[in-house]
Amino acid sequence: MIDHLFLLSVPGLREQDLASMPRLRELMARGERAELVPSFPSVTWPVQANMLTGKLPNKHGVVANGFYWRDRQEVEMWTAWNDKIKAPQIWDLLHQHDPRLTSAVWFPMLSKGCGADFVCMPAPVHNPDGSESLWCYTKPEQLYGELRDEFGHFPLQHFWGPLANIQSSSWIANSAIYAAHKYRPRFFFIYLPHLDYAAQRSGPDSPEAEAAVGELDEVIGRMSSAMADVFKRARLLWLVASEYVIRPINHVTYPNRVLREAGYVQVVKKDDGEHLDLRNSSAWALVDHQFAHVFVREPNRKNMTQIMKLFDKQEGLAEVLVGHDLAKYRMDHARSGEIILISQCDSWQAYYWWLDAAQAPAFARTVDIHRKPGYDPVELHVNLASKTIPLDATLVKGSHGAPVHESLGGVLLSSERGVTGGEQKPDTAVAEIVLRQFGVRP
Repeated sequence: MIDHLFLLSVPGLREQDLASMPRLRELMARGERAELVPSFPSVTWPVQANMLTGKLPNKHGVVANGFYWRDRQEVEMWTAWNDKIKAPQIWDLLHQHDPRLTSAVWFPMLSKGCGADFVCMPAPVHNPDGSESLWCYTKPEQLYGELRDEFGHFPLQHFWGPLANIQSSSWIANSAIYAAHKYRPRFFFIYLPHLDYAAQRSGPDSPEAEAAVGELDEVIGRMSSAMADVFKRARLLWLVASEYVIRPINHVTYPNRVLREAGYVQVVKKDDGEHLDLRNSSAWALVDHQFAHVFVREPNRKNMTQIMKLFDKQEGLAEVLVGHDLAKYRMDHARSGEIILISQCDSWQAYYWWLDAAQAPAFARTVDIHRKPGYDPVELHVNLASKTIPLDATLVKGSHGAPVHESLGGVLLSSERGVTGGEQKPDTAVAEIVLRQFGVRP
């Protein structure tokens, strides 16, 4: 049995990238490689939940990178706590098997309040004046103060937005080394998001994306060497899982504009522009990369048929799912929209509902992941003249989320042989692979 297991979650990592990652190749030289196929929707929250529970969205309830709470008519983007995952996670099952099997969880989404022994997750303080103060949720609570004193505040501005760069993944790695030295967890889940940025901003085959691969390799090499020093003479197992692969895109669709023009989406005009009126909209879309949940207030046959017709032949869409169709991808959960729109591989979906850019709400031109009812990768760009986020969704050159077909999967790497089986694996297999190393049968 291994002594310590490190699972690195590296979104955007492709098999071809390994040729430019000598440190990662060296770490995995005596191990094996398998293709990792993310389940639909192949976006951060659902895939991480799949890997950590071994279940799919219809069981764990994580159907997107956000939730729409119908009873409150509220959208929750990127702020939910771990209780939203309705299935036991790796650390829960390890504890049930043996309380001495401790876990550390570094930066995966939905980890606030989880049952792991040690946790670090961004949690900026939202001040009454609208500003933010840098902070992280940690377990134990005082840990972030130690990390801040040692490494400075977590560089949130480099974690997402136009300034996103290697500094955030480097801080995550440095703080993980610190935690490993202090707490010596048996299982360590570490999220390294760096490959997400350039691949979405400039395209997965761009020079910028290639440079990002080299930068991340340096961080992984430094971290693995440090962990070897921390755990001298211990048997370490490294697993690297790419959550999804980012695809080049050349098209964008706007579901909320389609719904608005058909009279379903309603807006409220405020001093700073048009805001989505959830209370009075009879249908609207929460968009997320290459798919969207369409929430229909009165999902009777007439409304559903009319809305489906709006999207059946919409350019850029591959599938329109309704009713029992949602079970095709195990999305038949109460949190899902009544209709799910799935993009073609070369297209993505933007949340925009305004028909005139002059009427866009003020937050549309800012990095504001919580107020936007959908994911906005345009935040990776900036208008240098105005220092604002542009309102041009065609700037985005890479995306993910649509069902993965042949040759579009990621990789699952192991530093030892006989761990992954060296064959194609779904993302849900990761939990069982981890648990098996500790003698746990899920």
